[in-house]
Amino acid sequence: MTLINPPLLVHGGTHAARAFRMMVRDLSHGAQGITEGDDLKVTQLATPGTGVRVGDGSAVIRGAMAWGQGSYTQYNVGFHSVPIAPTGVSPRSDLLVLRVEDPEYEGVRNPERDDIGYFHVIPNVSANMVTPPAGMTAVALARIDLPANTRIVTDSMIKDVRTIANPRRERQLHTASPGEDQNWAGNKGSWVDWPPTANFEIRVPDWARRARIVMTVSGLQVLGSIWGSTAFRLGAVQGQAIQIDDGSSIRGGDASVRISAISADTIDIPAEMRGTSQRLQGMVFLTKDNLGSLQADIVTTIIADVEFEEGI
Repeated sequence: MTLINPPLLVHGGTHAARAFRMMVRDLSHGAQGITEGDDLKVTQLATPGTGVRVGDGSAVIRGAMAWGQGSYTQYNVGFHSVPIAPTGVSPRSDLLVLRVEDPEYEGVRNPERDDIGYFHVIPNVSANMVTPPAGMTAVALARIDLPANTRIVTDSMIKDVRTIANPRRERQLHTASPGEDQNWAGNKGSWVDWPPTANFEIRVPDWARRARIVMTVSGLQVLGSIWGSTAFRLGAVQGQAIQIDDGSSIRGGDASVRISAISADTIDIPAEMRGTSQRLQGMVFLTKDNLGSLQADIVTTIIADVEFEEGI
């Protein structure tokens, strides 16, 4: 097989199905998985019983049989019930996948009368299996971990193993600098919002499940001797605290010094924050044992680097 002609989409040309599948593959960057975070989620039946149900959604399934097979798209509307066999005296794990069985490459299904794409249960898999077997054109949705002597499947037995083919990401970069001195020396021993300029309005995408945040306060002036921590807070979620120290035990004396305080963390985005605007605020904590203070001023730069990521 050499170069496939005609290229898509040439008027008057005849195009093989695989040409369109290769277009799907190219547009999805060769990845496979569900399209968005809530797609094809597997849950217990409305009344728990001997099966599960798969919700709305779509997926890209990469052909596993041959190079040039391309990728398939499949979508589900409404809930689709999938039977799960009861267990006997031993526990069992089953893997539920969305499978494509294209007769051009495998099997004997007829597209005119048979389902080429279908939900398929692979029984008795290992208890840590999260992907379809090699050579199977399918994407994994859930592993059902069934105890012994079980007929009723509940959500506690369903392990979500979906992955997003191309998770969305959005980066927001914010900068600020105080127009005047912003000093803080009081209320030692507890967290406070400081400096005031480290305060940004952040739009949280409705698909965001995680955020990677780096808050940098550069050129922060230390007056005297301090010891404490700095962090950030997005809405009600506080990131990891890091230590700040003026180094007076090394340099000696109470002369001023400038430092950079960098706090970074990956945080989960609660459902109630998605699709809203939230305040990102710098924070500081100083111990009661040191008498020094902090100053942010016109030579202080504040950088907030926020990247949101889609997840399941």
